[in-house]
This record gives sequence, C-alpha cells and structure tokens, in this order.
Amino acid sequence: MTLQPEEAGRARSVSTDESGRGRQIRLAAVASVIGTSIEWYDFFLYGTAAAIVFPSVFFPASSSYAGTLESFATYAVGFAARPVGAAIFGHWGDRIGRKATLIITLLMMGLASALVGVLPGTSAIGVAAPILLVALRVIQGVAVGGEWSGSVLLSMEWGKQNRRGLMASWPQIGVPIGLLLGTGMMTVIALGFPDAFKAWAWRIPFLASLILVAIGLWVRLKVLETPMFAELVEKKAIAKVPVLDVLRRYPKEVVLSALLRMSEQAPFYLYTAFALTYIKEHLHKGTYVGLAAVTVGGALELILIPVFGNVSDRLGRRRVYATGAILMGIAAFPFFLLLNTASIGLIILGTALIAIPHAIQYGPQSSYITENFPTGLAYAGSGLGYQAASLIAGGPAPLLATWMLPTFGWQAIAVYIIACVVLTLIAAALLPDRSRTDVAAMPELAPATRPAGG
Repeated sequence: MTLQPEEAGRARSVSTDESGRGRQIRLAAVASVIGTSIEWYDFFLYGTAAAIVFPSVFFPASSSYAGTLESFATYAVGFAARPVGAAIFGHWGDRIGRKATLIITLLMMGLASALVGVLPGTSAIGVAAPILLVALRVIQGVAVGGEWSGSVLLSMEWGKQNRRGLMASWPQIGVPIGLLLGTGMMTVIALGFPDAFKAWAWRIPFLASLILVAIGLWVRLKVLETPMFAELVEKKAIAKVPVLDVLRRYPKEVVLSALLRMSEQAPFYLYTAFALTYIKEHLHKGTYVGLAAVTVGGALELILIPVFGNVSDRLGRRRVYATGAILMGIAAFPFFLLLNTASIGLIILGTALIAIPHAIQYGPQSSYITENFPTGLAYAGSGLGYQAASLIAGGPAPLLATWMLPTFGWQAIAVYIIACVVLTLIAAALLPDRSRTDVAAMPELAPATRPAGG
C-alpha cells in the first residue's frame, strides 16, 4: 500500500488554504496528543501493575524480592521490543505515510492491553500465564516503538516550521497524560476496591483501553497525510528501504540520539516505576503514597513539556536540553534524601525534583532528534534513535535499581543517574542543534531515494 499522487495533491491543497491548513494543524496536534496519551496510558499501566500487582499474580511462588525482579524483567521486555517496533513501523511510516502507520500502532497497543486485562494468573493456568504476559508486553513494546516518531512527525510536519519545538512537544505531553490516566485509574481502583484489588479489580483499567482506542481512532481518521510527506510522494522520492538507508547514512545520529536520552529516560522510569516499589517495600508506605507522588510529577510535566518545547524555539535545543540534564544530575541525591524521610509531603517534593528537569529535556527532545534526519527518513531515523535508548536506559533502569538497592544502597542509584547525565552531555555536545535551520532545505541531509516500489 502506498499513497498515490492524488492523495498528496489533496493534502497540499489543504495546506494552501489558511483556514483548512489551520484546521489540519489543530487536528494533527490533537490526534498526536490523544494517540500518544492512549499508547502511554497502556504502557505505564503495565509499569504500575508490574510494581504492585504482577509479583503476586504471575510470580506467586517467588519471594517478594525475586518476584519484583521477575516482574520488572517482563517490564524490561517491552523496552527491548521498542527498537524492533521503530524499525518495522519506521520502514512503513516512511513508505506509506504517517497516518496509516499510526492507526496500526494504536490498534496493536489497545488490543494487547485489553488482553492483559483478561489474562488468567499463574494459579489458574500455571507457567503459561507469565509466558503470555511477556508475549503481550512484546506487542506493547513494538506498538510504542512505532508510535512516537509518527506522532511527532504528524504534528511537526503540519505545523509552522519556525515553531517546530512547540509543535513536536505536543505529542510528548501524551507521556504525562498517559501517566496520569494510568496511575489515576490504578489509584481509584485501589482505593475503591481495596479487598478485591489484587484479586480482579486491577484488570479494569486494562479493559478500559478499548474505549480509549475507539476515541483515538475516530480522531486520527480525520487527519490528512502531512504536506511534507505528500510532497515526497508527488516527487516519487520515497526511500525503498528507509531503515537500511538510515543505518548506512546516519549511524552517528542514531547512536547520539540514543545517548542523548540517558539522563531523561533512566531517571523517568526510576521515579515512575521503581519508586513505587521503593516507597512501598523499603519505606513501608501504602501504595497510594507512591501513586500520589507519581501523579503530582505527571501533572507538573503536563504543564512544563510544551513550555520548554516553546523555549527551545527561542534559545535553541542544545542549550535547553543541557540545562535540564545538569539539573537532573543535581537532583539525584536530594531525590532519595527526600524519599527517605518517609514524609508524604517530602516524598512528593522529591518526585517533583526529578519531574521538572525531565520535562525540561523532554520538551525539546523530539524536535532535537527529529531535525537531524531528512523528511524521507525521519520516521525510521528518529524512531531508531529514540527507541534504542530503551535498551540502555529505560528498560534496565528499574531492574538495575532493584538489584543495586540491597547490594550497594540507594547512593549507588543516585550515582547511576549522574553517570547517565554525563553521557547525555557528551551526546548533546556532538549532536548538531538544527533548531535555526530549515530542515526541508538542508541539502546535506538529502536522503538517497529511489522511486517507490522501484
């Protein structure tokens, strides 16, 4: 399936009409936000359940420590699958377009999450339960791996090119929205059904994914293909094998994009997943305390991500991003010191200390990475770079922290965060800041293209 020149012409005709283009810009932004919100709702829902439910449901024979490690191992599997999703959907996103690919990723995530909600526990079907759980987690990871770059491009390629930082930050707020929805649903269910929570009530938020997916599809079907991609189709300048072209022409950008995320992604999953276990098991606080802290962090990010995406349009991507990374390093030890007070107010404050520098980085991150790849390879290139970080940062972080805590203490985890910051600052120094450049007009970024299907 490929887009035909007639479809490209229809997208371009909308872009020439101010009112029509304005409507498509708004639709693209809304579709990106709703889609990523649903994807991340499902993804974070799993993370929350992995911390507080899955050890007893799927690994009941293990000790508390071993069960948590096994649960977070299934959590990490989803991250390992994300680069695979980036490669698969990066190919099709640069071949058939952003819109069609994003519809597939949304359906995959919603169906996989709903199936987790009906999956019997180990007590019912034995070892098949954790095996099926891992399989569904892989599907979730593949779907998220293909979602991010498409949503960013849908919003950024429709928007004004001198506001790329702001436009590309809108899909990023799907992360805190998904986080708020996921932890919020779990909090409501945990408080409303305290006796039945681990027995069956935890399944309700997973089944609710189907309703959210229906809403997301309805919005996404209204958006036209982006004019920048439609122009490539009209010129018959579609790469035949986008992923291979990216790996051959832009390997440095892919590697640097992954390393750029170290100080953003690893700390984020420490405060949204590992901290839930730390607060419950190490500080002996109720589940609601950790969920409340993560909810406050998500609310802060919801506000700050577009703010710093916009700021990066004025001050440049690298300057804003490096500032956020440095602040993350400064916050590493205070984060745990505040958590260790076991005071609810200070636990929430500690979470905020991590959430704020994360938002400062996450706002400009999407445009910073995507601007380093040409339009014809942007889906594959940015997706591979962004999702490769899952193998070295997001996926291992909760698992490493769970292992380091009893062995070396919380101080080792703080040092780990600082080490991630150092790697990020090195990557930021080497990855070009193209916030002042017209990406479409950069001849040095022109991809090797071949006629579609030729």
